[in-house]
Amino acid sequence: MSDQIDVVVIGAGATGLSAAHALQQAGRSVVVLEARERVGGRLWTDEVDGVDLELGGQWVSPDQTELLRVLDELGLETFSRYREGASVYIGISGERRTFEGEQLPVPPAVEKAMVALTDELDELAAQMDPDRPWDAPFAAELDQVSFAAWLADRCDEQEAIDNIAMFIAQAMLTKPAHAFSALQAVQMAASAGSFSHLVDSEFILDKRVVGGLQGVPLALAERLGDAVRLGVDVEKVRWSGTGVEVVAGDLTVSARHLVLAVPPTVVPRIRFEPPLPSAQREAHQHQSFGLVTKLHITYDTPFWREAGLSGTVFSPYELVHEAYDNTNHGDSRGTLVGFISDERVDEVSRLDAEARRTAILTSLAHYYGEQALTPTSYYESDWTSEELGQGAYATSFDLGGLTRFGPRLREPVGPIQIGSSDVAGLGFQHVDGALRVGAELAQHIIATDTREV
Repeated sequence: MSDQIDVVVIGAGATGLSAAHALQQAGRSVVVLEARERVGGRLWTDEVDGVDLELGGQWVSPDQTELLRVLDELGLETFSRYREGASVYIGISGERRTFEGEQLPVPPAVEKAMVALTDELDELAAQMDPDRPWDAPFAAELDQVSFAAWLADRCDEQEAIDNIAMFIAQAMLTKPAHAFSALQAVQMAASAGSFSHLVDSEFILDKRVVGGLQGVPLALAERLGDAVRLGVDVEKVRWSGTGVEVVAGDLTVSARHLVLAVPPTVVPRIRFEPPLPSAQREAHQHQSFGLVTKLHITYDTPFWREAGLSGTVFSPYELVHEAYDNTNHGDSRGTLVGFISDERVDEVSRLDAEARRTAILTSLAHYYGEQALTPTSYYESDWTSEELGQGAYATSFDLGGLTRFGPRLREPVGPIQIGSSDVAGLGFQHVDGALRVGAELAQHIIATDTREV
């Protein structure tokens, strides 16, 4: 490819394809280079044992207005997650309890403490612009203390601490609560509108896309046509004030602008000439993914429904800390989706495949009963083993990193724009955030490149 184009995009996930589509709509010539043999990045729907599984992201919530807009524009249909019946909670004592609504069935003192912590996190989130968390009045203070320490300083009910921590640590950042700051926890809450939204599975896990959420990048790629090139692993980027040369094997693409739409942990895989500024390189070094294994367990029927259960279960004390009815639209079989995060991933990774499966199904049986032990299909999505993903759901900073490096996240470097869902404010670590960031990167290029189109 010898002729210069307007913009080259590296990465065919939701961010890169959103940017490329907006640029193409604005009359810019675009090419998208993707190392994988598929589009979608952290969105991936695949068939396993005759069941369509969403191996990556999948849910749509009412606050994800950009995602909802794009779904409507692309003509993609959604369906509601099954949630009729009782949910299950296993507490610190190991007792299994069923409950209706969102309030966990915990002792009154624990409930009171959880409400107080939720109210305080909501108040802090309301004072924060999720696009600029480092500007919050409490930013410097909260970025120096871990979320675990912040919770312990405010509460002496261990079960309350464990549950509040679970909704941020295991369920979202997929890191132990002592490994990230209280400020990072508040940003996670602010990005969803409030901490109350994060703990409300009726809200945050509202709908799914018929056929899978990967339908979004697939549809965007279809609109871009031949501009999307798969199996192209970029090795080098030469850049100057006037443009870039992107090198992948025998292929060299020259462009006026570059959109680098990959996770921060993947940026160092590319050699830049000259190197990126040290502030950018250091910021990427202080961002890391958590650890999560996503479980897909299918049965002949959704047997839990017959027992009056919704399929929704929680416990910070179980190997599988949460699980949901994930039965596909129109499928007579029943599928559960569950999650193992942070240090529990370390625990199961030391087991062989059969022992790991036994431990996981045993954990599910604690919630659903003995029928959970005999699925017809069993699959683990281990995103930590994926070289171009290296984890899920998004990267976050170590202590002090958000205030120190956060302002650098979206700074352009000459003709290079860098972004992904990892740097989103609203919709942080969600597809909604990826789409927002992609549109913003495109708009920056359109606004600053004043050439006639």
